[in-house]
Amino acid sequence: MLQAQRQLFDIPPDIAYFNCAYNAPLLREAAEALVEGALTKCHPWQRTPDDFFAPAEAFRQLAARALGGAADCYAVIPSASYGTATVGRIYEELLSPSDEIVVLHEAFPSNYLPWLRASRVSGARLVIVATPDDHDWTRAVLERITSNTRLVAVPNCHWTNGAVLDLAAIADATRACGASLVVEVTQSLGAMPLDLDRVRPDFMIAAGYKWLLFPYGLSLFYAAPQWHDARPLEETWLGRAGAEVFENLVNYTDDYQPGARRFDMGQKSIPTLLPAGLVGFRQLGDWGVERIASALKGINGRIAGMLEAVGFEPVPEAFRSPHILGAASAKPLSPTITADLAARNVFISRRGNALRFAPHLHVTEADLGRLEEALSTLCR
Repeated sequence: MLQAQRQLFDIPPDIAYFNCAYNAPLLREAAEALVEGALTKCHPWQRTPDDFFAPAEAFRQLAARALGGAADCYAVIPSASYGTATVGRIYEELLSPSDEIVVLHEAFPSNYLPWLRASRVSGARLVIVATPDDHDWTRAVLERITSNTRLVAVPNCHWTNGAVLDLAAIADATRACGASLVVEVTQSLGAMPLDLDRVRPDFMIAAGYKWLLFPYGLSLFYAAPQWHDARPLEETWLGRAGAEVFENLVNYTDDYQPGARRFDMGQKSIPTLLPAGLVGFRQLGDWGVERIASALKGINGRIAGMLEAVGFEPVPEAFRSPHILGAASAKPLSPTITADLAARNVFISRRGNALRFAPHLHVTEADLGRLEEALSTLCR
């Protein structure tokens, strides 16, 4: 079992931070890499053509090590919305009015708006899966997949409360009707195992500033091999064959670099973002996602007990993700509950009449004690 890793984060001892689903703290080493990378701009003559490509290749290799899949299937993007927009534009040209796109009720906007646009452009029907009363999102999604389904765009846990979806079962149903599966896993990738060989998504997208421990501006895109010839969102020169030879850049070519590199963002070579992201990826690979998930499940299990003691109803364990815990209140919550907790140096999120807890490996026994005392004081 992984122990608390507080020493790797710059979090003062009196801060109890349980809000990584909102924004995860950066590793100390990653922060140092950000600063060092920024200072390289002062000496541009030291930057070589290889510096425009090598960090992105290291990113792909570390992504495969930490998350699985082939390195060639990963691309460097700036945000989750960039990734879903990339896939949405591809599908605008493939969908027809008889097709259906399946999404979740109250999905995060970046996993809803691109599919809404694609449905309006193509005439396809947008099917919104209603929130299930019993938290069983898997059953609810499977019931809405039909012979008309062409695209299923879902996460593997709901961002509001961490309720899980069985992507393997959804993938099987999606493939059985000849549809494509797009997984937007910003709220789980890096903290909840996802078996790429089993699920085999067509595309996978994740913002990096949460569970991947990246700085803002760096995110991840995965495209299965059958999509490596698809149209990218932008026509960056860095994505074209032969781009490494700068003196030949005006010898334009229709050929792209191999694999998913065509989907890389134009300025993938930013010397601040990628070095800091590589730190996060190396650490995730060293810890192992399964070990991270096991540790966070233990922390959230203890928090669930605290919440039940003061009248909250957490998402049932059978439908609970390991790293995010949502808990509804039987009575109306105080409108100042999160501010009152913050005044006690306890940081969480509120979603409707529920609280959301999202710890990482920085959490200590002292943090859990501070949280329990605050909940006992404010929520009885």
